Amino acid sequence: MNKKIFYLLFVFTTFSWSQTLDLTGNVKDKANNDPLPGVNIVVKGTSLGASTDFDGNFVLNDVPTNSVLVVSYLGYQTQEITVTNANPLDILMEEDAESLETVVVIGYGTQKKREVTGAVSTVGTEVLDELKPIKVEQALQGTVSGVNVTSQSGAPGAGLDIRIRGISTNGANGPLVIIDGYQGDLSILNPNDIETITVLKDAQAAIYGTIGANGVVLITTKSGRKGAKTKVSYNSWVGFQETTRELPLLNATEYALILNESYAAGGQAVPFPNVSGLGVGTNWQQEVFNEAVPIISHDFSVSGGSEKIAYSISGSHLYQQGIIAPVKSDFRRNTARLSLRADLSDKVKVNTNLIYTYLDRDAINDSGLGSVLFNGLNAPPTLSPFQSNGDFSLIPSTPGLGIEIINPLAQIENTFNDFDLKKLNGTVSLDYEILENLNLTGRIGFNTTNSEGKTFAKQIDYGGKVFDVPRSSVSQNAINDDSYTLDFYGTYKNSFADAHNVTFTVGTTIYKEFGNGLFATGFDVPNNDWGFADIALANGAPPAGAITVGSYQYDERRLSFFSRLQYDYKGKYLFSAMLRRDLSTRFGPGNRVAYFPSVTAGWVVSDEEFFKESSFMNFMKFRVSYGILGNDQIPNNGYIGQLNGEGTYVFDGTLINGVAIGQLPNPDLQWEEAKKFDVGLDLKLFDNKVDIVTDYFINKRDNLLISNIPVSGIVGVSAPGGAAPTVNAGGVENKGFEFAITYKEDISDDFNFNINYNLTTLSNRVTEVNNSTGFLEGGSFGVGQPAISRMEVGQPIGYFFGYQTNGIFQNQGEVNAHPSQIALGADAAPGDLRFVDTNNDGVIDPNDRVNLGDPIPDMTMGLNLTFNYKNIDFTAYAFASIGNDMVRNYERTLTDVNRLNYVLGRWTGEGTSNTIPRVTTAATSNNVFSDFFVEDASYVRIQNIQVGYSLPQDVIDKIGMTKARIYAGVNNLYTFTKYKGYDPGASNGAPIGGGIDFGFYPIPRTYLFGINLNF
Repeated sequence: MNKKIFYLLFVFTTFSWSQTLDLTGNVKDKANNDPLPGVNIVVKGTSLGASTDFDGNFVLNDVPTNSVLVVSYLGYQTQEITVTNANPLDILMEEDAESLETVVVIGYGTQKKREVTGAVSTVGTEVLDELKPIKVEQALQGTVSGVNVTSQSGAPGAGLDIRIRGISTNGANGPLVIIDGYQGDLSILNPNDIETITVLKDAQAAIYGTIGANGVVLITTKSGRKGAKTKVSYNSWVGFQETTRELPLLNATEYALILNESYAAGGQAVPFPNVSGLGVGTNWQQEVFNEAVPIISHDFSVSGGSEKIAYSISGSHLYQQGIIAPVKSDFRRNTARLSLRADLSDKVKVNTNLIYTYLDRDAINDSGLGSVLFNGLNAPPTLSPFQSNGDFSLIPSTPGLGIEIINPLAQIENTFNDFDLKKLNGTVSLDYEILENLNLTGRIGFNTTNSEGKTFAKQIDYGGKVFDVPRSSVSQNAINDDSYTLDFYGTYKNSFADAHNVTFTVGTTIYKEFGNGLFATGFDVPNNDWGFADIALANGAPPAGAITVGSYQYDERRLSFFSRLQYDYKGKYLFSAMLRRDLSTRFGPGNRVAYFPSVTAGWVVSDEEFFKESSFMNFMKFRVSYGILGNDQIPNNGYIGQLNGEGTYVFDGTLINGVAIGQLPNPDLQWEEAKKFDVGLDLKLFDNKVDIVTDYFINKRDNLLISNIPVSGIVGVSAPGGAAPTVNAGGVENKGFEFAITYKEDISDDFNFNINYNLTTLSNRVTEVNNSTGFLEGGSFGVGQPAISRMEVGQPIGYFFGYQTNGIFQNQGEVNAHPSQIALGADAAPGDLRFVDTNNDGVIDPNDRVNLGDPIPDMTMGLNLTFNYKNIDFTAYAFASIGNDMVRNYERTLTDVNRLNYVLGRWTGEGTSNTIPRVTTAATSNNVFSDFFVEDASYVRIQNIQVGYSLPQDVIDKIGMTKARIYAGVNNLYTFTKYKGYDPGASNGAPIGGGIDFGFYPIPRTYLFGINLNF
């Protein structure tokens, strides 16, 4: 009996294992439900397999039951599926930006991610979809280690600054931007048109020679896919904006009490004998800020392809009003884009990318002394915005209120300007496979930009202020900027003995940048009205000596030759070497040519025989790189003398204004040189669920351009418009550590998540300033005070230079025992700031100024979360900046202006305060720049939170769609900081003078609601 049972089981088992199945199925993109042609389906452990057709369908015959199918496609996560029956398979593939097989753009070519030996980071379209940035630059903040993005202003259309691995020069620090192969501009792009953003941070960028020293951002725009069905996509969202912060100002009663105390302390009659009826008065911030300010975005795209052609067409519209002066500070961006790829033959392929952009921006004065916010912070709360007759009230022109503070509402009403920009740029390239392993590429890239600006100064009287306009005027300009790039290069790629893989690229690049500008001003605009503000109508005679017309033109060129050798042995030992020769007309004849070499190497340890396969560690690669790069972003024609100075001459006894030589030329001027070293480690752990990338870098910058070089006064450098020559005599060093970790987990078919954390540390130090003083100055504070930012050897670039304090004088005995402070402008008294005698010479004077901090963060971090449960998705992005300091400079140091409410904790007698000085109208040195005005501006910002819901597949199939998703989110949700100002992350972008807060226009908080539809 037992034998019979055993026999039956044996027959049944043998039959089961020998049974085969004929399988059919369909493979689609999980994100948009598009069919995927060319997907490989292989029975694991065999050579049996198939590929999907144009519609994503496949047929696979004679598959043994219980076999495992391996489904793979470049750029997507590989899946393994066990088949137990012949039911049709519906397979959804998920994109995998972290796949080792992902192709990475590295400049004049591509490379598999596992073979990359430089410090390269990539941001994919999924991040852009989740963040919904208005500008592309915002997508790099917190998502890429080593990259810091700061806003110049929260106003619509305002610029952003990208810094890759710190500030390395006293000149231009922005990275080179390459869009589909040509040198372009990030600020004009529609983020929804971008497929990937690749950041080259080390010597990998040496292929770009003299323009790659500040790092390179490579943009690849979206394109169609050959063999794909036509896909129509429409995305729209609407948002409502508000300020993230209002500063705690004194109300009318508090203001009056403080002024009374201040006047009494100065021995003057109090200005408000009766404060009982003042109440809270006017909150000028609330008068200036607006709520529920609209922003709207629409974009659509049509893409697809046939066997030989792939196309993508898209258009977008963005309109944003400002939270201050909504209509007079609005921003409009319209774009249209065409991408077309075609196989003209088996060997010849053509590729075209064209982008047209139209920008329309209106702006207000949003930063610095006299800006709208500056006036809103300093205007007295005891004044009403309007007079009884409905006219704007005037801020009195008194010694206590100065001559620059005006009614901010009147300022907005009388602001008129417009800026329009039209830009067409793109590339046309031709690839010719001349031999089986040799490919030639010819590519032309171009930019043509035309912009027009107009500003109307209305005749207005603010009551004796510096902003009074006695005569109306209109200023207009027309600017044309053009450039083109011509690339021609060949790529040879081959393998030898199944072990040696070689790719060799050699080519040349020609770049020309040229343009012109015309400026004119007309006076006495008819009817004193914006509607008549045109130079053709403004026929008033200009003031004596006024220059009403100006122009300029420029023409700069580069001729470059480059080569790159990439070699690997069995994909295990990796090596690349690059050499570029650049010639630039920005420099004199003796220094126009320079060579920029670099080498990178890698070792894939996990491919070694001694590296045992385990589920703990799946991949390990060491990387090292060193290279020399250049920076030619210097003023044009600095090597020759120009007649751009001012001269006064006597002809026939009459003084005549003329021209004279300007800055003295330096024929030996040459480009800055960046020496970049990087060592890195890449790991994949726990069945490829954890991805770790670490780097340590040292960037040394030499030959920085330094001014104020001592020369004889005989040559006229002190004349108007004259200046000492600029020479290459500076150096800066940045060191740091980068760490990024990603953890992805599919808990079940219904639930998965992705967590990414990155960290960057940075140490900045100036190594050389070889001029007459040993330092460069920049930045301003208050009115009439010396520059407060410096570049000096041994210090961080742009550090704050001022007086150190040590509490408050509590009594006259402490004042008498302390070194005299009269050199700072006034004798000290109890309640005043006590300055430190840092050099111990017994007196407080300018020689006691020291380093008070700097605006460069010691550390930046990003934390990004993504969760998906069934049809619900959730994302959250956060960014942190630690160790950056900021100068509080939005408080006008006059007696009658409003103040922040921290002044309520002022010194009023011995023991009352040791941090905040007394208030008085008498002369003090409390307003001299010191660490009292420097604050720790470290912050943590929740940049984005978004929740979305996708309609079930059976529902969207019925309505003829492939995807339908609705979502809601908040951008710039909240910033955790102790900084008193509006935005601890703002900066004007200057390497010397950044981090000084004049009342930065805050980045708005935006509540948005949107929809994604695919057909």
